[in-house]
Amino acid sequence: MLNAKIPATVITGFLGAGKTTMIRNLLQNANGKRIALIINEFGDLGVDGDVLKGCGIDTCTEDDIVELNNGCICCTVADDFIPTMEKLLERENRPDHIIIETSGLALPQPLVAAFNWPEIKTQVTVDGVITVIDAAAVSEGRFAHDHDKLDAQRAADEELDHESPLEELFEDQIRAADMIVLNKSDLIDADRLEAVKAIVQSQTDRALKIVSAKHGELPIEVLLGLGSATEGEIENRKSHHEIHHADGHEHDHDEFESFVVETGEIADTEKFIAGLKTIIAAHDVLRLKGFCAVPGKPMRLVVQAVGQRIETYFDRAWQAGETPSSRLVVIGLHDLDQAAIAAEIKAAV
Repeated sequence: MLNAKIPATVITGFLGAGKTTMIRNLLQNANGKRIALIINEFGDLGVDGDVLKGCGIDTCTEDDIVELNNGCICCTVADDFIPTMEKLLERENRPDHIIIETSGLALPQPLVAAFNWPEIKTQVTVDGVITVIDAAAVSEGRFAHDHDKLDAQRAADEELDHESPLEELFEDQIRAADMIVLNKSDLIDADRLEAVKAIVQSQTDRALKIVSAKHGELPIEVLLGLGSATEGEIENRKSHHEIHHADGHEHDHDEFESFVVETGEIADTEKFIAGLKTIIAAHDVLRLKGFCAVPGKPMRLVVQAVGQRIETYFDRAWQAGETPSSRLVVIGLHDLDQAAIAAEIKAAV
């Protein structure tokens, strides 16, 4: 039908959960479906968008990928997201499906609520909100802390805030979800995976659809076609921020900060990765990602770090006009010693 609404899928999840990898796999198995991507990152270096632009997939060209780098999408809905959606809808060849990858620090609720704006509601519907979770990280207690202890503390003091902003984001992204993807499930055993499922389900009274994945690999039929129309349900899935700050206070990300480090070519990648692990542990870095140049290699090296787990791979050749260089974005809680971290990364080269 010509007047059928275009389905949109919102893919959210904490830093390093594997959202971009899952989207890349989805695009490579889109079966001819024309997909438009809206990507929002926290940090000054557009790693996720650049990785996806290198896919070389006919049904998702560079023109179909829009990056929003003016801040977290949940805070810039009116200024960035709505105009971007309007431009997509004005195209002669409109997409069959729209996928939105939020920043790992975004609250999904304001974004989903924006689909109720008159300019959008008549033309697009939210097919589903998919929250991607790093199952191994949760199993290690990195995002969800000791819940029994926390519940006891809350029972004693109703005004007690969360132990950390990480936990609050973790819970809010689950509250908004129609489906949970427990990614990196191959890194933990069956008992630990079941424990993670229980932690996730405990964050909401709704029965969640929970699926497991490794390397973000799931059939397109699992991820798309949920038909949830979430824009009509999101009012019932309020975030902690909406519940506890219903006084007009704006959401912000003052708890987090990011910066970019530029270095020379990486002559010894094994030594460099070992050095990064030491730096990440010493400074409690949440996330590190970027591209590096390796002498004698015509392709750029992608570096993706979540805690002590660091993944590297060559994704594409350096393009004409590009100067091979090494640039990494570092993300962590506020008060990072940026100068020290930058100096140590450069020394590790």
